[in-house]
Amino acid sequence: MQFSAQQIAGLLKGQIEGDESVSISKLAKIEEGEPGSISFLGNPLYTQYIYNTKASIVIVNKDFEATAPISATLIRVDSAQSAFGKLLEMYNEVKLNKVGISKLSFISESAKIGENIYAGEFSFVGENVKVGNNVKIYPQVYIGDNSVVGDNTTIFAGVKIYSETIIGKDCIIHSGTVIGSDGFRFAPENPEGQKKIAQIGNVIIEDDVEIGANCAIDRATLGSTILRKGVKFDNLIHIAHNVEVGENSYLAACNVVAGSTKIGKNCMFSGQVGVVGHLQIADNTILTAQSGVSKSITKPGEVFSGSPAFEAAKYRKAFIHFRNLDSIVHRVSTLEKENKK
Repeated sequence: MQFSAQQIAGLLKGQIEGDESVSISKLAKIEEGEPGSISFLGNPLYTQYIYNTKASIVIVNKDFEATAPISATLIRVDSAQSAFGKLLEMYNEVKLNKVGISKLSFISESAKIGENIYAGEFSFVGENVKVGNNVKIYPQVYIGDNSVVGDNTTIFAGVKIYSETIIGKDCIIHSGTVIGSDGFRFAPENPEGQKKIAQIGNVIIEDDVEIGANCAIDRATLGSTILRKGVKFDNLIHIAHNVEVGENSYLAACNVVAGSTKIGKNCMFSGQVGVVGHLQIADNTILTAQSGVSKSITKPGEVFSGSPAFEAAKYRKAFIHFRNLDSIVHRVSTLEKENKK
């Protein structure tokens, strides 16, 4: 699709400086701009590129003052970064606006399908599944029996959703993620060897949840594994059986949360965090990268670091001592030798 500078200025409520009829069909970074593309200048560190960029249109702040000729058409707005973010969102909506049910998809006769859905090639919708309006099911998605998918949810290619899973409205699930696989539970005391314990619960994902690529969210042994409203996951996250993640909590890549742990609201976990099972994590907890949590965190709003994790301020002090440990040991050894004389 092509848009003229005049159309874009209208959308962004901006002022045009240059050829208002010039058109673009793609977005680009300012240092990589080429004819037919639009870019923006939000960070002053990139000002040098505006004088030689080949982009046809550049969005700039209203107070930007050029010190040399610029070949691109400028669109002046209050905030170039916010305006370009709005364009990115609009572009993504157009790009992902797929509709129609492919002849190569399979939808069970007992499934209830809403209006304006997209079902791509080789997608599978099982028995008694309920799919809401405006849902997008990309190719090779599997949705197991008795599952529910709410309105406006997007499920990208290759996602596998086991039976009885409930997914709310306005969710996004990225490729490769598996939802509802069995929790990791065995009976080691069995005289005949490790015996698998049946996992008959499900997974509930509330509204406005986004799950990154290649995540695994296990079904509960009994009851439900739950991701509350507004939860956001990065890629490569494992949530074990019967875990509950509170509203608006954010987990970065490679987090692992063991079974039956309850995470509060508005928590933020950095990358490679590990949490053992059957713990309580208070609201607004922050865990820094590679933290290993081995006991419950009961006070809201605390920041933890290290493995095993403890208060970040204490951890930083302790780490200073650890870095100086060799010299401290040498000093102690020296003092001991002197005392023996």
